[in-house]
Amino acid sequence: METEKISLEEQVQQFAFLLPATKGQGAAIELKEYFSIGRDPQNHLCLSDSYVSSRHARIEKRGTQFIIRDLQSRNGSYLNGSKVLEANLKINDHLQFGESFFIFSETSGDSPALTSRNSKWNQQLLRAPAFAATDFPVLVTGPSGSGKEVLAHWIHQASTRKAGAFISINCSALSESLIESELFGHKKGSFTGATDDRKGAFESARGGTLFLDEIGDLPISLQPKLLRALENHEIKSVGSDRTIKTNVRIIAATHKNLVQNVQQKLFREDLYFRLNVCHIQAPALIDRLEDFEDLFYGFAKHYRVRFSFNAIQKLKEHSWPGNVRELKNTVARAAAYYPGVHLQPEHINELIDMPIQNTEQVHSSHITAKTQGSVIKEIERDMILQRLIANAGNQRRTAEDLGLPKSTLNDRIKAYQIDIDELISSRNSKN
Repeated sequence: METEKISLEEQVQQFAFLLPATKGQGAAIELKEYFSIGRDPQNHLCLSDSYVSSRHARIEKRGTQFIIRDLQSRNGSYLNGSKVLEANLKINDHLQFGESFFIFSETSGDSPALTSRNSKWNQQLLRAPAFAATDFPVLVTGPSGSGKEVLAHWIHQASTRKAGAFISINCSALSESLIESELFGHKKGSFTGATDDRKGAFESARGGTLFLDEIGDLPISLQPKLLRALENHEIKSVGSDRTIKTNVRIIAATHKNLVQNVQQKLFREDLYFRLNVCHIQAPALIDRLEDFEDLFYGFAKHYRVRFSFNAIQKLKEHSWPGNVRELKNTVARAAAYYPGVHLQPEHINELIDMPIQNTEQVHSSHITAKTQGSVIKEIERDMILQRLIANAGNQRRTAEDLGLPKSTLNDRIKAYQIDIDELISSRNSKN
């Protein structure tokens, strides 16, 4: 495909579907510009559910983004288990109206084949359908930004559990005191702030898939509890003596070397072997450059941007330390920085994230590399602090604002010894 074929005037159709997550609710439903949901037959989707209001909710398309909006329904609309008034929808989000459950999807339910032009990576991808057909745990390893969560979503959608929930827990984004509650749930009054009973991820993912992202960052103190949950298929909520039987399929992912972590006593050997039944090692983008153009043209079409041939050649010279995520962010940045512009090589430097060591080399004539590194670290720390405060400590949103992988942000927080609880508490006391 030639770059010239991708133009801003090209009308790119963004497809989206609601997939029924409850048996007997019918086939996938394609979403249009405006889609109403309720008990009244005049809605686009009529639900015979006594817990659903006559006009319960609607889904609207704004540009390329779909929005869910509750229409002051009696029992509320829920997105991934949380009650919402209005929110942006992302692929594989789970929606609940009354006792009716749906999955927001970009496909009508059939999972496209996974392929790569890189023979070694393609050989691994060919195993994915066989992995999906089982209930065995899958361990996905590879560098940050290499598409581990995308692969986990694909395995879920290709499995017999695709009608169930896909629940994702980032083991590096939660404090040790909170992650046990997130995984196993808690009882009211079991700790300060536990004002209600709460289901954990194991319960929320019942009948579906539980994705444990950055499993290498799971605190060592919690690893025995996770191991027992996987071995015995039962859990206990925090503050409860009652055991609950589980029914989930586990997919875990990490950018860390778990074998090395096991050797350093940072990760339990028995938990490693329990998770590592089916293993996929995702390569860095630099190691599968045969796929570069397919990935690039897909992102360029999605964001409606045009690059000249020479601009694309310059992009290929970059080392892509952030992998596929960095490539996607670069194309998205091009759409934001240069709307309507046919991008040339001179635009590329401003679009690409420059590694810190390159920045040091550029300015070495003015200050020493050591001083430069300190300045950069101070600036980076201040930026992280500012965004953490603005996002009330939410690491996922902060990582998105800074254009960093969640795992990288977590490493920076640890390196800079940032205490999020203390930061937010201090900020609130000043206000």
